[in-house]
Amino acid sequence: MKSHALSLPNVLTYFRIAAVPMVAASMYVEGDSGRWLAFGLFLVASVTDYLDGYLARAWKQQSALGRMLDPIADKLLVAVSLLVLTGEGTIGGWSLWAAVIILMREIFVSGLREFLAELKVSVPVTWLAKWKTAAQLVAIGFLLTGEAGDNLIPGTSLVGLTLLWAAALVTLYTGYDYLRAGLVHLMDD
Repeated sequence: MKSHALSLPNVLTYFRIAAVPMVAASMYVEGDSGRWLAFGLFLVASVTDYLDGYLARAWKQQSALGRMLDPIADKLLVAVSLLVLTGEGTIGGWSLWAAVIILMREIFVSGLREFLAELKVSVPVTWLAKWKTAAQLVAIGFLLTGEAGDNLIPGTSLVGLTLLWAAALVTLYTGYDYLRAGLVHLMDD
């Protein structure tokens, strides 16, 4: 267990978890530099989401710890970023519903997975769910740049909000997919 705990894939996951409060704090640094810092940290953390899994498989360093922490790290990065973006006003109005859909699905699927784990039922992550996470990360990345991104490339925030809605739709579908897979076991009671 100790050898896996300090494997590079797990260290990357630890970094992603540690980056979450740094991304949030960066949003409160005055001026464009705070936005770019938040974006840079978020970008690096997002890349580790791909790298940790890839390296764990390639180097045969997959572990129970990594399987547990990886989705937690993803959900923390997405949820905290959405909350900060909502709190400071980048996400508002009708777009708030896209963030609500994403957060509700993430919590729902986590609860469903926990329940099914008690029944010793595994619900594997689908490719569409992996694309869902990628879509969420790309949308949030655009939104983190905020006005600084709009100053560099006009319309960046609009692209981010559009992608957030696209991610929310994929998120809804994958949530339904997991519910459908879990319903068989939920109805057994």
